[in-house]
Amino acid sequence: MSIDFEQKEKYYAEDLVSIMKLLREPGGCPWDAEQNHQSIRKNFIEETYEVLEAIDTENPELLCEELGDVMLQIVFHAQMEAEKGVFDFSDVTDGICRKLIERHPHVFGEVSVANSDEVLVNWDAIKRKTKNQKSVSESMNSVPKVFPALMRSEKIQSKARKAGFDWNDNGEGAFEKLSEETNELKAAAESGSHEDIEEELGDVLFSAVNISSFLKCDPEEALTKATDKFISRFTAVENAAKEKGIDMQTASLEQLDELWNEAKLKQSK
Repeated sequence: MSIDFEQKEKYYAEDLVSIMKLLREPGGCPWDAEQNHQSIRKNFIEETYEVLEAIDTENPELLCEELGDVMLQIVFHAQMEAEKGVFDFSDVTDGICRKLIERHPHVFGEVSVANSDEVLVNWDAIKRKTKNQKSVSESMNSVPKVFPALMRSEKIQSKARKAGFDWNDNGEGAFEKLSEETNELKAAAESGSHEDIEEELGDVLFSAVNISSFLKCDPEEALTKATDKFISRFTAVENAAKEKGIDMQTASLEQLDELWNEAKLKQSK
């Protein structure tokens, strides 16, 4: 039996809310009705990354589609709470509108700003006030632990820098700290203690993220590009090995090194 629904030439946000409500109701979709926040949690993450892929590939058609998929996730979660009488999609939109108005006093109020840097300073101050964060530590603890580790560490370090906890030598101390942590990782590796190795490896990565701030470089993006570069060079090595009749699994380290250097040289031209 079909549900009572009006087909349209063009649909809007309120139509998406209505469709999701129908899908969750008796007579709708069994799968949609069975879902909860936890069961579709990963879907939200996946859809968000697909938006980033569309942005990186500069594909507007795909971006439009993927933004719709993200909006679906928002409406999906909001509908679950609406069914429990906690909040609905209108509460979500009301909340974000109020937040934008409150955090842009230079647009909707009497505050004056000279540049975007002052906008960010005001934003952070208003955010701490509205969230009742009285210390930098509280602000740090508010950064979600589910963030990618590099992103989370960069945000934590950014908050520390704003509080004055930073090197004042143009990053020289940060480079020295990285070298120190690398030596400690080597010592831990020699000791064979997995616990010590894990701790020191974390310190090395954290120190590397710290350096990224002085170089004005996003660590997440830098690692992504490094990974893409590795895949490209490995593909070149694999193809070269095949052309030369070399079995990579049995090849010597010297042979693989030579193939790698050849690929690196070709790609640098």
